Amino acid sequence: MQVTSHDLVLVTGATGLVGSHVAEQAVQRGWRVRALVRPNADLSFLRGLNVELVPGDLDQPESLKSACDGVTIVIHCAAKVGDWGRTEEYRRINVAGTKSLMEATLATQTLKRWVQISSLGVYEGKDHYGTDEATAPCATGIDGYTLTKVESELLVCDYIRDRRLPGVVLRPGFIYGRRDRTVLPKLTDRLRSGKFAFLGSSDKLMNNTYVGNLCEAIWLAIERDDVVGEVFNIRDPRAVTKREFIDTVCDAAGIVRPTKIVPLPIARFLASAMETTWKLLGKKDAPLLNSARIKFLGLNLDYSIDKAVRQLGYAPSTDFRDAMPLSIEPRT
Repeated sequence: MQVTSHDLVLVTGATGLVGSHVAEQAVQRGWRVRALVRPNADLSFLRGLNVELVPGDLDQPESLKSACDGVTIVIHCAAKVGDWGRTEEYRRINVAGTKSLMEATLATQTLKRWVQISSLGVYEGKDHYGTDEATAPCATGIDGYTLTKVESELLVCDYIRDRRLPGVVLRPGFIYGRRDRTVLPKLTDRLRSGKFAFLGSSDKLMNNTYVGNLCEAIWLAIERDDVVGEVFNIRDPRAVTKREFIDTVCDAAGIVRPTKIVPLPIARFLASAMETTWKLLGKKDAPLLNSARIKFLGLNLDYSIDKAVRQLGYAPSTDFRDAMPLSIEPRT
């Protein structure tokens, strides 16, 4: 579809890493943009853009009606993220909230495109070597986040099939970029402490996805009518090793490169013991090691983007070596 002045783009999660870049770039494209924002959210960045701010919460279906009024394009970036916590807490936002938003949007009868930001985490938590979209999502997620990302993606696909939702699903990997308030800040703090260690081989690959490259895929998903109903893996043009990833972060942040390596079997044993103990104690903060962190730092996460290149026309323009230095926020 060709986006015109008559179209209205709704961005969810616009105060987060992906959503803020989506909103910013959509405005730069001259599109009319509306952001669904939660009460008490930090709106300082969005207030500097020509974006309509509409209060609402995925956890409150009635609040979504006004946000969806007149919307022709939805870019659904919002999700509860994390690697610890009760699955039901994730399910309430990531699954039930997505369903409420789809219902509210379809009720307007103005929707032309829905872009669902899913995750490469929907695949089984094991080593991957060129895994493509022919491999089905794994319904036994290793944590509440990944499990509910599977459930929300399957729900969207059901709506595409049964309710004619004009949707496209994008599965990015580890997303990085400016305005990340979660993974990169915590990672750099850990690296500065000198307590970071690689888990197993540092030559295994990451599923790195620069937010700017993801945005390029989003625009293609909106503009290409022939990809409605499709699911695409999205990552950077070049997957990098854990070693290159960590070393580049260190160099950009002025941190000494780490050298410690914990054998993967030992890391798995410690993660299992910590998870069991943390659950028994009812702790809300994640343990130092858990299944999600083993996956992030210990597994080979190589996913094919051939389908996105071939069918979507995805040609990510920014390599990791250039993107990561742009992503490290200066210390204040």
